[in-house]
Amino acid sequence: MFGVGGGTCSYEEIETTDVILLWGSNAREAHPIFFHHLMKGVRNGAKLYAIDPRRTTSAMWADVWLGLEVGSDIALANTLAREIIASGLHHEEFIRHSTEGFEAYAESVEPWTLQRGAEITGLPPEVIGRMAHDYATAEQAQICWTLGITEHHNATDNVLALIDLALLTGHVGRYGSGLVPIRGQNNVQGGGDMGALPNRLPGFQEIEDPVSRGKFEALWGRPVPDTAGKHLSLMLEAMEHGEITALYVIGENPAQSEARSDHARHLLRGLEFMVVQDLFMTRTAELADVVFPAAAGWAETDGTVTSSERRVQRVRKALDPPGEARDDLHIISALAERMGRGWGYPTAEEVWDELRSLSPNHAGMSYRRLAEAGGLQWPCYDEDHPGTLFLHGELWDDPLPRDPAPFFPTPWAPPVDELSEEYPIRLTTGRRLDSYNTGVQSGGYSSPLRTAVAVEVAPADGAALGVAEGDLVRVVSRRGSVEAPVMVDRSLRPGLAFMAVHDPDEVDVNLLTIDAWDPKSGTAEFKATAVRIEPLQEDVEQRSGVRSVANYPA
Repeated sequence: MFGVGGGTCSYEEIETTDVILLWGSNAREAHPIFFHHLMKGVRNGAKLYAIDPRRTTSAMWADVWLGLEVGSDIALANTLAREIIASGLHHEEFIRHSTEGFEAYAESVEPWTLQRGAEITGLPPEVIGRMAHDYATAEQAQICWTLGITEHHNATDNVLALIDLALLTGHVGRYGSGLVPIRGQNNVQGGGDMGALPNRLPGFQEIEDPVSRGKFEALWGRPVPDTAGKHLSLMLEAMEHGEITALYVIGENPAQSEARSDHARHLLRGLEFMVVQDLFMTRTAELADVVFPAAAGWAETDGTVTSSERRVQRVRKALDPPGEARDDLHIISALAERMGRGWGYPTAEEVWDELRSLSPNHAGMSYRRLAEAGGLQWPCYDEDHPGTLFLHGELWDDPLPRDPAPFFPTPWAPPVDELSEEYPIRLTTGRRLDSYNTGVQSGGYSSPLRTAVAVEVAPADGAALGVAEGDLVRVVSRRGSVEAPVMVDRSLRPGLAFMAVHDPDEVDVNLLTIDAWDPKSGTAEFKATAVRIEPLQEDVEQRSGVRSVANYPA
C-alpha cells in the first residue's frame, strides 16, 4: 500500500505514544526486546489493548484483552472502522488530502455494526466500541502485529484492514503514530530489504519496473527476469507438478517448518537434486544431496543486520568458523567460480557498497557511518542524510508530493479448516520465549524457562474429555495426528487449544496444520486448524477405571 516493506515507526516512539493495539502478537515471548520498549510506553501511560484469541503473557499486561475468535480479525477491523465513521471520529481532512477510495471503503464497512462484529468475533460490542473511540481520539496511536495476523489464508487482507484503520484516523506519517509489523526472527527485515522476495529487487524496487531492472542489468552485465518469481508455497506446488526438480536451501528448514509437513517432506524427497547450506544438519539437510556447512552470521562473519525499525547495524567477525564451515558469501562465490562465473571473493563491505550503489534507501549507509552512528535507519539517501525516524511524513505535506494512499475494502472470510462435529476444537500454534522456530538452534540446550511439549487446553475442555494434566492424548486433524501430553491452561477459553512449534522431533505439530495459503503473500494458515482431541484409553483407565470414553461433544 505504501510501496515499502518496513514498519513506519521507530522503537522509541512506542515509549511515548498514547494508545497501543497489540494485535495477534505475543511480543513478550516472541519479540522480547521490542516488548521492553512497549512496556516503557505502558509505564509512561499508554493504554494497551491486546487483541489475541489467547490471554497470553503479553495480554496480561494490557488494560483490555480482546479474546476474539481465531480468524475474525478483518471482522473486528471493519467493525472498528464502521464505529469510527458512524461516530464522526474519522480524520476527514487527512482522508481528503492524503488518501483515495474512502467512499467505497466506508460503504464496505457500513454493514459491520457493533452487534454484527460481536457475533463474528465473540467480543462484547461495548468493548469493541470503546477501543474504536480510544484509538480514533488518541493524539498518538500505533497498531503492532505479527504472525497472529499474517499466518492466515487471507494474511494480506488482514494487514490491509489494519492499514485502513490508520488511514481512517490519520495515525500514520507522524511521530508516535504508525504501523508496526514486528518481524518474526532476526534479520527478516534485512532479507526483504536485500531482495529476498520473489517480486522485488534490493531496496524494494519492483522487478517488473524496467528502469529499476535496468540499473542491475547494467552493473551485472546480465538480463534480470522481468516477471516475479515464486514464493515458497508456489515452489512446493511446482515441485508437486514436476516444474521444479532442483532446490538450493539456505538457512531454512522446510522439512519441519511448513504446514502439512509430511507432504512437504514427500516433495523434498522427490527432487532430483537438493543443496542445503546451513549451520546445522537439519531434517532438510538430511534429505539433501549436498550440504555446505555455513558460518554463524552473528559471530563468524562480517556484514549487516536490520531490525524491525529499519535500523541497519554492523555485524563483526569475532571467531573463525569451525572445521570446513565457511561464510555464506564465500560459499556462494566459490560456487559461482565452479560454474564458470568467477566473481572473485569480494568482502562483505564490497558487496554492501555495490548494494548501496543500486538501492537509494541504503545509499548513505557506508560502513564508516554505520559504525560511527551505531546504526542508521533507511531510507538514508546520501552520506549527509541522518536516516529516517518514521516513514510517510510526506502524507501531511501540502501540496501532496506523492500519489494518495489508497483504502482497500477487505471482505471477511472464516478460516479454511472449518470446525465440525468431528473436528470441534480450534488449534492455534505459536512460540515460546526460550525456543526458536523448529528448535534447530535452541533445542540442543536446556532452559529453566522451557515447558515440556504439550497440547494446551481450557479447563472446561479437559474436564469434558475426562483428562488431567499430563495425560497423553491424540490430536487429530483432517491431515494427520500426533500424540502429546495435556497441559491445562486457564488462559484458554473452551474450544481453543494451543501447541508450540519448537519440538517437531518429539511432536510434529505441522502434521496437523493446513497448507491453505494466502494468494498474495504465500503464507500458510498455521493459526487456524480444526482438530479433535482423543484421550488415550490406557491413561484414563489407569486413573479412573473408565473402560470407554465418549466422543468429545461438538
